Amino acid sequence: MPGDLFSDWGDERRREAAPLPSRLRPTTLDEVVGQEHLTGDEGILTAMARGPLRSSIFYGPPGTGKTTVAQILSRQQNLAYVALSAVASGIAEIRKVADQAHERWDLLGRGTVLFLDEIHRFSKSQQDVLLPYVEDGLFVLLGATTENPWVSLNNALLSRCLLIEFRALTPASIEKLLNRVWDRRTAWWHEASVQPSVFAAIAHRVAGDARLALTVVERLTVLADGRQATQITEEMLQAVWQDFAHYYDAQGDLHYDFASAFIKSIRGSDPDAALYWMGRMLKGGEDPRFIVRRLLIHAAEDVGLADPMALVVAHAASWALETVGLPEARIPMAQAVLYLSMAPKSNSVVQALEALDEALKRWPDEPVPQELRDRHYNPRITAPYRYPHTAPDHFLPDAHLPLALLGLELYHPSNQGQEATSADRLQKWRRRRREAAPGMTDNG
Repeated sequence: MPGDLFSDWGDERRREAAPLPSRLRPTTLDEVVGQEHLTGDEGILTAMARGPLRSSIFYGPPGTGKTTVAQILSRQQNLAYVALSAVASGIAEIRKVADQAHERWDLLGRGTVLFLDEIHRFSKSQQDVLLPYVEDGLFVLLGATTENPWVSLNNALLSRCLLIEFRALTPASIEKLLNRVWDRRTAWWHEASVQPSVFAAIAHRVAGDARLALTVVERLTVLADGRQATQITEEMLQAVWQDFAHYYDAQGDLHYDFASAFIKSIRGSDPDAALYWMGRMLKGGEDPRFIVRRLLIHAAEDVGLADPMALVVAHAASWALETVGLPEARIPMAQAVLYLSMAPKSNSVVQALEALDEALKRWPDEPVPQELRDRHYNPRITAPYRYPHTAPDHFLPDAHLPLALLGLELYHPSNQGQEATSADRLQKWRRRRREAAPGMTDNG
């Protein structure tokens, strides 16, 4: 195919061996589906295709066309195209590309595009190496990431690049793509038919990932060949889909979305939903240690003192994971998820810490009262300290804060679970302290 990237490589056999998504990669912006906000008449990619090409960061979910667009723009601008992955490359590879780009300018008068996939995997210092080359235009940087660029990339690099968001493809866009590919299947597969519902089912299952959709179609054709079938059916899709049923991007946005849904389900006291999201993450290859860490945090943050045993149960699940590993550890992990989901909820610990931070800003350097200081290193301290265990109920109404902070109340217990009982006890103690120090100010 004229102008196709594979012909530049000069290896037709490589074309035949490549996965279907690579073989059918669009060669013009008009063929890119699902990114009409970028490829329409007023879209930024349309303007970039007319030139000049500027360094840019393409960000968005996987399988939305970031690599494809980089190749199309490079070809249309007649620029040399060099692709690296930040997972497998470092500073040495970047400098080699820069040296080659310099020679290309000097000898051929031709510019270079460096497509850097997974650019968020570069450390901040590695990203800094790119700055002078982008600044002086030695090469055009097209970085691709599934992460939020404002979080994962240097501000200095962001200020030198356009930010271009690729959106997850809608089911309608996926289905349009699959029908177009199927109409041209004689170029890559033999004649066959497909049940109309198959493409719609794929489109609704691949979470907006065109590459995954095409890979599923390729697997279907392999299965059809093996069965010598003349029609691809939903039954065949079910058989193939077992390999993809728990699609999950453990390093990208889905990681954060699933974790958010998981915690919000526990916080919302929905054990069925919480267990479902845990299962999705585990099946998708999520690190189980990440899941139990979230359980530990949630036990303190959202259950808290309404049920102090929640933290013990979460810790036990963490210990079980380290001791027995998966798959057996799924059982105590599920037990912890269900326990936390059904436990009474209180965020009073978090609220107390927020109040503490404000108090530390307001009173950063109040001295320790004499009666609370350590007498071992300073025997001249004469202020008496009274031992609570010698008093009835093991409580004395003595103050334990600096004078300026008397009456400070950082902790406000909820009326949930065991914390409700503690709240009654705390209210009684605070009342007795106020009665013992009638001039106490309200710093709550």
